Amino acid sequence: MSAVLRDTYAALASVVGGLQDEQGWTPTGCVGWTAHDLVWHLHADAVRALVAAHTPAGRAADCDAVDYWRQWGSDPQADERNRRMTRVEAGLHSFGSLCERYLEASAAAALAVSTLEDDEVLLTQGHAIVAADLASTLAVEATLHHLDLVTHLDQAPPPAAQGLRETRRVVEELLGRPVADWTDERVALVGTGRAEPTPAERDQLGEVRLPVFS
Repeated sequence: MSAVLRDTYAALASVVGGLQDEQGWTPTGCVGWTAHDLVWHLHADAVRALVAAHTPAGRAADCDAVDYWRQWGSDPQADERNRRMTRVEAGLHSFGSLCERYLEASAAAALAVSTLEDDEVLLTQGHAIVAADLASTLAVEATLHHLDLVTHLDQAPPPAAQGLRETRRVVEELLGRPVADWTDERVALVGTGRAEPTPAERDQLGEVRLPVFS
């Protein structure tokens, strides 16, 4: 799974590394966030990955790569405060410096995770999770935010195919069913509320709740 994270982070870094200062104001798929805001969030997540890779849990895992996402949206007020604080904190830094810091932190995080045993139990965000599942959660988040970042960017490289496949796996597990004949990207976008299902897609999904997480 660390290889999936490495490829996912590398694909995202190829986008961030090519951004110019004026593109920091580009809207993204995250409502209310520009590219400037999103890159700050990406940097924070890479730092979290780096910290988690060096924080043994000292106890058994309490969630896996799918269960990790089940609690999404359990505290809407906290989520909204986090969105606002991200914009405030991002505004304290130039876009160019944020991009550089993200590239540095994400490369370090991918390397740190690659040195872990798959069954090593680590702490992150109050969860105890094995390294392989941690890598999956990080790859899924990076894949989705890659899609968010390139929403309004022309000719930007797409997410890594491996990251899209892992995102599809997690979304389908949470849906409780496979979604035949959809691309990996479409499963990721619709399953996480980034795109509205067509009437035919809604019929195929039945009564499942959307999004499964965001």
